[in-house]
Amino acid sequence: MEVLQSQEKEVKQKKKFSMPNTLVIMAVVIALVAVATYLIPGGAYDRVLNDQGREVVVSGTYKAIASQPQSLFDVLQSPIEGIVQGGEIIAFLFIVGGAFSIVSRTKAIDLGILKIVNVFKGKEILVLPILMFMFSIGGATFGMSEEAIAFVAVLMPLVLALGYDSIVAVAITYLACNLGFSAAMLNPFTVGIAQSIAEITLFSGVVYRSILWVITTIVGIIFLMIYARRIKKNPQLSPMYKLDEEKRKKLNKSENEEVKFTLSHKIIIASIGVCLAVIIWGVLRKGFWIPEIAAVFLITGIFAGIVGGLKADEMAEAFISGAKDMIGAAMVVGFARAIVIIAENAQIIDTILFGLSSFIGKLPSLLAACVMLPVQMFINFFVISGSGQAALTMPILAPLGDLLEISRQTTVLIFQLGDGFSNAIFPTSGVLMACLGMAGIPYSKWFKWILPLQIILFALGIIFITCAMMIGWA
Repeated sequence: MEVLQSQEKEVKQKKKFSMPNTLVIMAVVIALVAVATYLIPGGAYDRVLNDQGREVVVSGTYKAIASQPQSLFDVLQSPIEGIVQGGEIIAFLFIVGGAFSIVSRTKAIDLGILKIVNVFKGKEILVLPILMFMFSIGGATFGMSEEAIAFVAVLMPLVLALGYDSIVAVAITYLACNLGFSAAMLNPFTVGIAQSIAEITLFSGVVYRSILWVITTIVGIIFLMIYARRIKKNPQLSPMYKLDEEKRKKLNKSENEEVKFTLSHKIIIASIGVCLAVIIWGVLRKGFWIPEIAAVFLITGIFAGIVGGLKADEMAEAFISGAKDMIGAAMVVGFARAIVIIAENAQIIDTILFGLSSFIGKLPSLLAACVMLPVQMFINFFVISGSGQAALTMPILAPLGDLLEISRQTTVLIFQLGDGFSNAIFPTSGVLMACLGMAGIPYSKWFKWILPLQIILFALGIIFITCAMMIGWA
């Protein structure tokens, strides 16, 4: 009897639920949105160019239009269109992945990491809050987001060498940027655009937003440090333990190899530092975007290969190998974009916004303000661009807020929190999926890890909005 029971236990353990592949999750969401196109009628708002030359919707102009449900053939085309529309990010992944592979082939990074590990031996945990604050400031001031993709590639080997996992690498870069981006005081892409559309003083309310930024960043750091300490003590608790094994083997191999840290290695590491400095300068001063950032990384990769003594064929092989590793991430970016394409082609996004705004208009002021947060998050699933979401929602929600006695400053805050926090969990975020792809993290594992923090951040958002309403913030 005992034998049978033990056998039953083993069978149950084997049948334990496991999250499906990221592409499977994407396919399910695509199917659900496709079904929704048959249930939700088509609709559209009129759009005009505002004083800044940005296309915005006109409140009160919603009208029903002919429904355009997406057929099976339309749905099957959407991933291809998604790959085309996401081509910039996909190309960025291939270029950065390839360039970083060339740099890795020189062994400069591995040897440099060993030096840094020795410096921080016994106080590895200090690296996390320092880096997170730096990236959070970037998100809060100049809207740093896409740039995190490159930093994931650079910092992941260091994080692994310090005894953490790939999730920590994405957290200290992308998540930190996201926290800063969400609770930003000076972000031109969210706060700046939303305030200009809402017709309030540009970057007003900076003191309250600064307080929110500090609180949000500290909460994110505490959450990560608790997790990091736990997996440092027991690495097998990490959901990425098995998937990170190969990466760790490479690091351990480098550690065991008796390779001298030569002048060429120092020059290569210095070139990476210059590369990152040029990217930051270019973003702040020259308006660098994905193509320019990718070009800087490509130059760095070629330079590293030459200085490292790699032959042309070796550099080409390394580049192709690195680009190959990004294929899965590229497909996920395309599939994520497909979700949005289906909704756009069916013209149901404006209908959803109209329905939600009509519902909010019937609620008491404080409740309406709190409900606006999940509404913005829901819209963000389909309109992942911060500036695009501002152009879509602010012309409608700002006047609606006036009627409900919600200040326009608070409405902007609701928008930026709803737009920002959910970018770290929604698979339609191309930057998130690119960062996960760069780190080799399946979306399912990231979702499970980030969900508790998202719940905490949502609760914080409600508290921030409630406080703003209570103090009459304007």
